Order: sequence, then C-alpha cells, then structure tokens
Amino acid sequence: MPVTGFNQQQETIYQRDQYAKCGISRWHWDKRDQLALNLVRPTDRTLVDIGCGEGITLEKMHRLFHDRKVLGVDILSENIDICRRHGCRVEQGDVYDLPLLSESVDFVLLMEVIEHLEHPETAAQEIHRVLVPGGRLVIVFPNDRFFKIARILTLRFHEAAHDPGHIRQWAPHEMREFLKRKGLSSAFSRNMPFYFWPISLHCIMAADKK
Repeated sequence: MPVTGFNQQQETIYQRDQYAKCGISRWHWDKRDQLALNLVRPTDRTLVDIGCGEGITLEKMHRLFHDRKVLGVDILSENIDICRRHGCRVEQGDVYDLPLLSESVDFVLLMEVIEHLEHPETAAQEIHRVLVPGGRLVIVFPNDRFFKIARILTLRFHEAAHDPGHIRQWAPHEMREFLKRKGLSSAFSRNMPFYFWPISLHCIMAADKK
C-alpha cells in the first residue's frame, strides 16, 4: 500500500506491483536506493527504515547488511504483513512515537515519508531522540512537479493522475535548514537523476546528530 491510507476513494497503487513492472522506473528506484544505502557507514550497526511501506528497500537492507541489526517500522498493518511475508524484520509503529529506545539507533532511513506528514517537526524530534550521538539520518523526498511530467512523458497516465497524499513539497535548501534547526548537521546532498532540482525526481540527503 502507499505510505498512508489517506484517500479511500481512489484505487490503491501497490509499491511491489509498480516495482515489478521493471523498465526505467525500476532502474531509477534501484539507483535511488543504492545511493541512499551507500550512506550507511561501517560503524552503523543498528539500522531502521521508518515508514518502510511494503519493504522493497528494507529487503535490500537485510541483504546488504545481514551482519547488522536491521528493522523496519510502519504504521499500516497491511504493510507489516507484506514485509513479513518477504522475510523482513518489522514492527508496527508511528513516526511520532517510535517503538525504540532513546539513543539506540545508528542509522535511520526516512524514504519518501516526510512529504506525507502533518507534523514533520514532531517526527524530526522523535528521530533525533532515537539516534545515538553522531547517528545518521538519510532522508529521501520527491519533486512532485517533475514526477508528474515524467510520468506523462513515459505514458504512465494512471500514476500521473494518482493523488499521492503529499501534504508539503520540500526543496533541498528548505530541508537543510529544517534539519539544522532540529539538531542535525548536513553531511551529504544529491539530486537525482540530475544535479538541477527542478528537473530531478528525488533529493537524497544525509544529516548527522550533533
């Protein structure tokens, strides 16, 4: 399912169905995940994917970091069931009230979640709480405007018309300032597939707890 079940009037678009279509979208998905997971440091032993959805990226984390503690957290019971069917370790939880001890996590992945949140400040404070000193947050967010254009150009009209439930559109400079205010210092930022944000699909950003 989508990260949130906000709109019950429209047809559900399942992440794994989209991923299974292959093509350029899957290529971009894999490149996005690769870039984000390359930001895991050798010293990061406890890794948490918050808002893990149906667990596509979480599965990759389990394979790549099989010698570390990897956990997914999602609020939707359907997503929890899907993740478990694919062998992922996952717990049901809310980004505003994580089922994690304070200063217990080295690395948090927040993949296409923050744009759905009504209270991103509260979520950032909660992530800051669970990160160890020097712990890393990797946050990935989309450029909705160019996503719609790209889907139309690739004849994916159904996806282009789908309302993803995004409450706020973030820009890279806004995200850097937001994370700085929450006690997280920028360590990495890249737009993809292009350097120029207005024609990119995602921004991938790492910030470390001060």
